[in-house]
Amino acid sequence: MRLQGKSVFGGIAMGKLAVYEKKERTVKREKREDADAEMQRFYEAKEEAKRQLGVLYEKALKEVGEANAAIFDVHQMMLDDQDYEESIEHIIREQKVNAEYAVAQTGDNFSEIFAAMDDDYMRMRAADVKDISDRVIAVLQGGKDKGFAGGEPVILLAEDLAPSETVQLDKEKVLSFVTKFGSTNSHTAILARTMNIPALIGIDFPKDCEGAFGIVDGFEGALYIDPDEETIALYEKKKQKEEERRALLQELKGKENVTKDGTRVELFANIGSVADVGAALQNDAGGIGLFRSEFLYIGAEDYPSEEQQFQAYRTVAQNMAGKKVVIRTLDIGADKKADYFGLDPEENPALGFRAIRICLQRPQILKTQLRAIFRAACYGNISVMYPMITSLREVERIKEIVEEVKEELLKDGLPFGEVEQGIMIETPAAVFMSAELAKEVDFFSIGTNDLTQYLLACDRQNPNLADVCDPYHPAVLRAIEMTVKNAHAGGAWVGICGELGGDVRMTETFLRMGVDELSVSPPRILEVRDAIRRIDLKG
Repeated sequence: MRLQGKSVFGGIAMGKLAVYEKKERTVKREKREDADAEMQRFYEAKEEAKRQLGVLYEKALKEVGEANAAIFDVHQMMLDDQDYEESIEHIIREQKVNAEYAVAQTGDNFSEIFAAMDDDYMRMRAADVKDISDRVIAVLQGGKDKGFAGGEPVILLAEDLAPSETVQLDKEKVLSFVTKFGSTNSHTAILARTMNIPALIGIDFPKDCEGAFGIVDGFEGALYIDPDEETIALYEKKKQKEEERRALLQELKGKENVTKDGTRVELFANIGSVADVGAALQNDAGGIGLFRSEFLYIGAEDYPSEEQQFQAYRTVAQNMAGKKVVIRTLDIGADKKADYFGLDPEENPALGFRAIRICLQRPQILKTQLRAIFRAACYGNISVMYPMITSLREVERIKEIVEEVKEELLKDGLPFGEVEQGIMIETPAAVFMSAELAKEVDFFSIGTNDLTQYLLACDRQNPNLADVCDPYHPAVLRAIEMTVKNAHAGGAWVGICGELGGDVRMTETFLRMGVDELSVSPPRILEVRDAIRRIDLKG
């Protein structure tokens, strides 16, 4: 049996199938006269749940970096939400019921409210509130933290997996995971790619396949259940070739990113936190092409201080030992939120108050970040780029703020270094203004994820638009080509930092366009280097 889905992360896995079924906890409504005692039980369970989430955060921090671990900080904050707690207390006191029932009712009610909202980010919170409520109920019922314990390594099948469940997977015991639901942009998908586990979504597998032999083709997005001997033999050869290919890629460490005809291209890494620098170095990145600074803001209870940011940027710059580090300024908004920003709900957040728009309306946020970046530049080769640019006016205002920051640092007697200035090209406006913008900055970095979304008028978070949100669309490729041409004419270098940059099917196309730099996720670096070295642009 061959089932078709979508790939989250490539690779081939072969082994027994194990169906992971979440234990539906039966929560009975029981009469309890002592409301104070039930509230005390809830408070104790909540603290234990927060402790468990803290453990998960530390585990995720080590395995998948700060940006991906932030979801567990969010869950801890949700447990402390006043409305959530007040709802539980109201049910306990008014209905004189047990804490388990009150938590379950509150979780269901809040989840329904979130699920009915128009905002994509808020709809995603529906699953989170169910997750934290299930965790508290498990503690109240004396259950242990959810997880998967198995003997031999297996291909794990599930309806869906919460981030907490994904992090708890023993990578030594899981060959791959396959889910019926989820999206390629979900927390779980991101974690899967970071953990290098071949994974599929959208596979409607039968529940009676427990223990059957299976094959996951992470390249084609297919799951085989009880394949015939011919298919097994075919995939054994494919798997062997894939392992040999990965081993050969390791031999490319230390080699140059040069085509057969001598064309050189920079190959950098995208990282989401300080912890990800190790993966960049391990995979022989020539620098950091995208350092997502919002990890310092997401999950925090207040704005990170200048000193906190300075320490993070300095650490990365020092660890990269003179290699270029491109820091993207704060990109909060749309699907990335921090409560303390006090952002109003928006009907269309992807087109709303986000990124540089927030920073220019609240310049002190940008000034604090720039002070930290310029100070850290004394310790390495740092560049800065600004997201969501649409006009010359924005760039001019940014330059004014940069000069103000330099004057303030001089006045304060704080040393600072020179910082290359660039902008993200991810809006159609920036593409059409690229000739003028190139004369104002040192470089462009093309964010193909958002550029595709805005050019094709499709929400890239919406799984129903997966076929519409096509990064290979001629309009997207023409926009990239136009941007490269205008960048060079204006004296700016240009890179690509969106996911398309790591697609080896596009490497030759980008080099023929004249792209100077590709910034990809660390596991993709050697694969892209291999593709570069096979190209002959004069052939």
